[in-house]
Amino acid sequence: MDSNSIFSIKNKRDFDAASLLVFRYQYENNAVYREFCQHMGIKSADIKHPEDIPFLPIEFFRKKQLSCSSSKPELIFTSSGTTSSLPSKHLIADIDIYEKSFRKSFDQFYGSPADYCILALLPSYLERSGSSLVYMVRDLIELSGHPKSGFYLDDLPTLAKNLQLLEEEQTKILLIGVSFALMDLAEQHPMKLSNTVIMETGGMKGKRKELIREELHRYLGNAFHLKTIHSEYGMTELLSQAYSKRDGVFYSPPWMKVLIRDTEDPLSFVEPGKTGGVNIIDLANLNSCSFIATQDLGRLCPEGGFEILGRFDHADIRGCNLMVL
Repeated sequence: MDSNSIFSIKNKRDFDAASLLVFRYQYENNAVYREFCQHMGIKSADIKHPEDIPFLPIEFFRKKQLSCSSSKPELIFTSSGTTSSLPSKHLIADIDIYEKSFRKSFDQFYGSPADYCILALLPSYLERSGSSLVYMVRDLIELSGHPKSGFYLDDLPTLAKNLQLLEEEQTKILLIGVSFALMDLAEQHPMKLSNTVIMETGGMKGKRKELIREELHRYLGNAFHLKTIHSEYGMTELLSQAYSKRDGVFYSPPWMKVLIRDTEDPLSFVEPGKTGGVNIIDLANLNSCSFIATQDLGRLCPEGGFEILGRFDHADIRGCNLMVL
């Protein structure tokens, strides 16, 4: 199946048509997903509308090898997991699809990476292998081309110094970081930022007390004199990201869609404004599974976009999105 059609989606009609094509492709070529559908009594011919497509529980990425390809994967992304659980593994048959997905998405929401100096504060992710977030940010840093773009691990003094110099030069800056590291920077090096977008990826990872998103954004906003803090929503099991530029409301690219399932009836969906489980259609997951029932709780906003409100109590605590509201 040609991935170019996925990244050419412009409207709901395009998305619905592509969703049905991807479902049929994955039903035929992904043995695990096909077996799951058959266990539910669903055959490929039964699916006439995107709303009828079954969503695979995200736990399958921990327990099974999900792939539509018989070839050795080009790359395997893994979650950080916990000491008591197996990490998720996302087998990547074609890394070009992931690169096209995050590049086009970044361009849509923020413009060209070349317009920014991109600073990354992702110590917990750099300290392990297999992070899809690190892969994405490293590529964006290279596309940025700015001499000061790069990963700063835990070198907060150098990062703070470069932030001040770049601000004085009125350079557009994107600082992307895990929540606890951004809080460390705010605590040790508060400063006034005018040309900087701060984007948190979630996750205290046991380093600090968990904060609700509003508290985290208020803390960072006060320390850096910023009215808004941005957020990125992604996970190992996805090849697309959603972004929030204010108030914790996320928007996804045209080839990704969020639906909210009823917590009492997982085969039904709730209307905007009501809380439920987050289901995601990520058509960039062409060669694994595009229809995922996550362990996140969320709600659709009546005016568009969606919010992430936490996780189910039984869900594993993993690297991203640990905050609850």
